[in-house]
Amino acid sequence: MAGQAVLEVNDATFESEVLQSNEPVLVDFWAAWCGPCKALGPIVDEVAAEFTGKLKVMKMDVDRNSATPMRYGIRGIPALLIFKGGKVADQIVGYVPKETITRSLSKVIA
Repeated sequence: MAGQAVLEVNDATFESEVLQSNEPVLVDFWAAWCGPCKALGPIVDEVAAEFTGKLKVMKMDVDRNSATPMRYGIRGIPALLIFKGGKVADQIVGYVPKETITRSLSKVIA
């Protein structure tokens, strides 16, 4: 489900890939059975391509990983969390248009 610029992350790699990243990271929490998650997938891929070099984009399957979604209180999916310096800088829950995501990212990356 991840595009070329989007990498999979799991509970085991979350600390090193996301929390210790030198650049901001957008994490898309999703599940294979989730319709809105599938609809949001191509938008997340577009955002990843657009912000190449400024942002890391990761996807986490909530069915295969429970510790991280629980740690961040993910109750509804899709959920996008933007991390900067190891902390959550912004959060978007549910299917949203690309503009909403890019606006959020612009605030964090600027």
